[in-house]
Amino acid sequence: MKAAVISAPGTVEVATVEDPTPGPREVVVSVAACGLCGTDLHILQGEFAPTLPVVPGHEFAGTVVATGSAVTELAEGDRVAVDPSLYCFECHYCRIGRNNLCERWAAIGVTTAGGAAEFAVAPVGNCVKLPDHIRTEDAALIEPLSCAVRGYDILRSQQLGTRVLIYGSGTMGLMMLELAKRTGAAGVDVVDINPQRLATARTLGCSAAAGSADELDRPRGWDVVIDATGNERAIQDALGRVGKGGTFLQFGVADYAARATIEPYRIYNQEITITGSMAVLHSYERATELFAAGVLDSEVFISDRLPLDHYAEALGRFRAGEGRKILVRP
Repeated sequence: MKAAVISAPGTVEVATVEDPTPGPREVVVSVAACGLCGTDLHILQGEFAPTLPVVPGHEFAGTVVATGSAVTELAEGDRVAVDPSLYCFECHYCRIGRNNLCERWAAIGVTTAGGAAEFAVAPVGNCVKLPDHIRTEDAALIEPLSCAVRGYDILRSQQLGTRVLIYGSGTMGLMMLELAKRTGAAGVDVVDINPQRLATARTLGCSAAAGSADELDRPRGWDVVIDATGNERAIQDALGRVGKGGTFLQFGVADYAARATIEPYRIYNQEITITGSMAVLHSYERATELFAAGVLDSEVFISDRLPLDHYAEALGRFRAGEGRKILVRP
């Protein structure tokens, strides 16, 4: 089969690899579409993936074409979205229900071959059947949506009527916007230096959109500030925009080397909470339900649908900040 392969830091190509074979409790999925994500850029840089080469792609959906000998829950022809999380279920964090912090954390498309390929293998327990009205390739949006749902689980103390500021109006920032609108926010402001992406935030109904938080009239700051960029300068600025008693959520994936300065006295004196959200945790099925209910408009969120042969080009577009969610289709 054809697959995108990251063979060394900075090197990616589409090559022919062996077809996957399912284990007893696994299925093989014919991939309809695979989304690109900031994590893929980190893998390309030599981060996250413990070993290379690896077939990337942790945001994907498709049709089951083969099942393992002990699989009874799914059959050939079933359309599924795939949760890429692979937990050991044995370590301390798995035993206390914090599986996303698993000491042996792994993921399809990060530590094992993923969905940037014609076929991918997944545990049956990671597959969620799709309702008939969902287009299979659009369901690649469910994985990033499940990460956004996890982010709002972290913000569970958010009260009705809060004011939210989101840094970044790429796919994840826009998903956080859509969820903020549904979790009782009195207003959701968005900051981004990309005019095209800000235009999309306005289309989706943010309260205000600007190239800098200085352009927004919030002298007391915001109750909730979310970084969805992973950019060091944006993070530093965002930390200073949290109002008294507010919360800062680090949601964007930053480079390993990124650093930000905090003011311990201000955190103490103003009772500011700084927290983070890591991937998916008990949120994939809920994200599927939300997606099926129409929480996202796929035509707005998906800007590019490219053939798998153009995977390197797709990564280049993503790195350059072009478009919104970019899908590759085998």
